[in-house]
Parts: sequence; structure tokens; C-alpha cells
Amino acid sequence: MEPASRKNLDRIWRREADTMLALAADPAHWESPTAAGHWQVRDVIAHMADTTAVYLNSFAAARGKADPVGPLNVRDMARIMDEDALALRNVAQDELLARLRGLLDEILKVTGELSDSEWTELLVPHKYMGPVPACFLPICQVLDYIVHTWDIREGLDDCHVLNADAADILVPVCFLMWQNTSDTAGTEPFSIGIRVTTGPHAGTTRADITGDGIAFTPGPVDDQHTVLEFDPASLVLAAFGRANTGTCRGDQRLAGRFLNLFYRI
Repeated sequence: MEPASRKNLDRIWRREADTMLALAADPAHWESPTAAGHWQVRDVIAHMADTTAVYLNSFAAARGKADPVGPLNVRDMARIMDEDALALRNVAQDELLARLRGLLDEILKVTGELSDSEWTELLVPHKYMGPVPACFLPICQVLDYIVHTWDIREGLDDCHVLNADAADILVPVCFLMWQNTSDTAGTEPFSIGIRVTTGPHAGTTRADITGDGIAFTPGPVDDQHTVLEFDPASLVLAAFGRANTGTCRGDQRLAGRFLNLFYRI
């Protein structure tokens, strides 16, 4: 994520966070189900508070002001995050919302004070992935607010959609997510094309899958017998395991092989 995109990311981050907090502030919603597995709205807020506190510790550790946590095994990420969120179930609604708002304000300040060079060059310890560029943590915050706000709306059983700019900003993250949550051990090599149909990241990408992992290469996919097509929102929902979306042009079985390579975090 280039420094030039910081203002756009900050704007989307603040808007999606405000939307989530407003939805969660309704007492009638607090124990409502969501699309995030067995989590209720209160568990989503707990998760956001927990991960934001972890990220603030990571920024402090990068400055030598705290001890880093991890890195832990990525495959344990979902279990640990679930345990940490559920551990806060007894915290009162007003208290937990105020805690998250305070943590949000703090991390917005910390990331806002990063210089453009620090944005991409300062290495910050991630709890599960080890040292990552500083920009990775605000990107994770944005994706959490976008996806989990969708989860809350889905659980409320209202018709809803993703904002275009929110879906667009996550398109590159989807490929990174797929690359880091795949289980390709023992997989016979194959390739497949992926087409994003609209938005600033519209284009085609070739995916080459081997037992060693997945390599994504932007470029033509005319030589691919099977191409998966997504609009930005459909790609986000597919990559983050929220919905079976997309259009298969070609061999549906090959598409299924690809889409079933990933584990959820």
C-alpha cells in the first residue's frame, strides 16, 4: 500500500468504524447473531478491541517501548482470536464500546504520525506473521471493519451491500489473503485465471498452484481454460469466506479445486 493511498484508507477506516460502532450501540443488536460464525455483535466488538490493543503493542514494540508478542502459528489464529473475543462477553455494552472507541482513536493517532517512509519501511511485529511493514496493521484494521460490519448487517437480516471504495481497497488484500491461507501440500500443479471486472484494480491475474503454494501473476489469462470472474465485492466475500460468489468460465471442477484450497482465519 503506497503512502499516496493513506488519506483514502484513513477515510474508509473512520467511516466503516463509525458504522460498526453505531450498529453495535443499539441495545437490541448487542446479542444478535452475525455472519462471523457463532459470534454475536458483542463478540465482534470484543474482537476489534482485542486486536486493536495487540496492534498498539506491536507499534510500541517496533519503537522499543514494549515486548513483541509471537509470532504464533497462523493456523491457530482463528482459535485464539475466538477465545480472546469470548473472554470479554461479560463486559458491559457501554464499557466495551467506549474501550474500542478509545483504542480506535489511539491507533488512528499512532498511524497518522507515521512518516511516509515509515509507512512502508518500518517493520512492526505481527502476532502471527512476524515482522511486517507498518502499513500492514492499518490495512488489517480496515479489512476487519469492512468485513465485520458486513457480518453484523448480514446477521440483522437486512438487505445490504459493500461500499464500492471499501470493496475496491480490499481487492489486492484478497490475493494476499489467499496466498497466506492456502493448504496446497500434495496438490498436483494446475493453473487458473482470475478476472476482476470493475473498479481501479480491474484486470486479470494468473494463479499457478503447486505443492509449494500459490503464485499470482498479473497479466493475460487468454491461455487459461478456466477463469473465475468477480466484481470487487464478490471477490472480498469469497476470499474472506463469507459467500460462495463469482462466475466460472470453463471447468467448474477446476474452479472448485482452487476455491477449496483455503482455510479460514
